[in-house]
This record gives sequence, C-alpha cells and structure tokens, in this order.
Amino acid sequence: KMEKTLIAKIEDVLPDTINPGRLKHTLGVVEAAKYLAQKYKENIFDAEIAALLHDFAKDYNEEQLREYIGQHDIIVDNILMKTYELLHGKVGASIARIEFGISNQDILNAIENHTTGRRGMSNLEKIIYLADFIEKGRKYPGVEQLRKLADENLDEAVLMALNNTISYVINTGKLLHPNTLYARNEILYETKNIRGIG
Repeated sequence: KMEKTLIAKIEDVLPDTINPGRLKHTLGVVEAAKYLAQKYKENIFDAEIAALLHDFAKDYNEEQLREYIGQHDIIVDNILMKTYELLHGKVGASIARIEFGISNQDILNAIENHTTGRRGMSNLEKIIYLADFIEKGRKYPGVEQLRKLADENLDEAVLMALNNTISYVINTGKLLHPNTLYARNEILYETKNIRGIG
C-alpha cells in the first residue's frame, strides 16, 4: 500500500520535473526494470521506484546541480565535478531521500549509481543500470544483443553494458569515472575467473 502511494506521488510530479522525451524514456526504464526484477527475483516495487526516480535530476543544469550539491553537503569527487552529466545520480538519490522520504539504501544506491556503476553492485543496482540501456526507446548499435543477453544472464549483460560505456567514453574523449572500471573488473573477475595481465 505504502509503495503504491509513493509511486503515485512520484508519477504525479514527474511530468513537471523532466521533459517529455525524458519522461517517455523513464517510463520505458520502469517497464524494463520491472521485467528484470521479476525475472531475477528482486522486489518489483523497489525496481519501479528506483526507475521512476533515476533521471529525476537529469534536467537540472550544471549550475542547479552544483548548487544542490553545495546546499546538501553531498560528497563529490573531482571527476564527478568535472563531468556534471554524471551528477544527476547523486542529486537524484538525495531528492529521493529528502523529498520522497525513501530510506531504503538499495533504492538510493540504484539511483545514485545508475550512470557509473560501482564495485559491489546489488542486483537492484544492476537492474536499474541495465534497464536504462535496454528500455524499448533505446536505439543504438548493439542494443538488441544487449537486450537478448539481459534476458539470459544479468551479470553478463551488465558487463557488456559497462564495456560499451567504457568504449564510448574513451572514444568521445571524456573523463571515465573509476567506479565504472571497478564495476567492470569486479564482474569480469567473478564471472570469467580471469587472470590479470602479466
């Protein structure tokens, strides 16, 4: 009951908070996240709430994000400060906690880390990270392959998404957040039992 009320409250304010294109994307992520949560036996309400809020702060401009971070004493590393398009995860998690009263740390982590991933991701974090890439509105080379993999193996799919992100960031010459590398190496290490180089 409580979850339903919370979901209704978020759905009520979303159209005034994010642009129509992002709203469509968000609802696509909700659909994908609920599907994956059911498939991988995670809490569907938690997945829905995290998906609804994952891009809540995405339409904030750089100034608004920095201002929010300053006002709420959010700890941000220098790479995040330089790549402000990654900041909306941290700000979104803070808004989820303060404005929507969400205290479930797993949901907050899933919102916070959906852009970078991190070491020690929970299944819910993996689901939100992945749903963001495979929701039905996404059209990019390799998305079909990723959708297929997401249906077969959560870790393998997250690994592919992380690899895609790392390649993309390197190719665009942007700063790569170390959490993305940590997440990738950890999953690779655990799933492939791989040896280091040298």
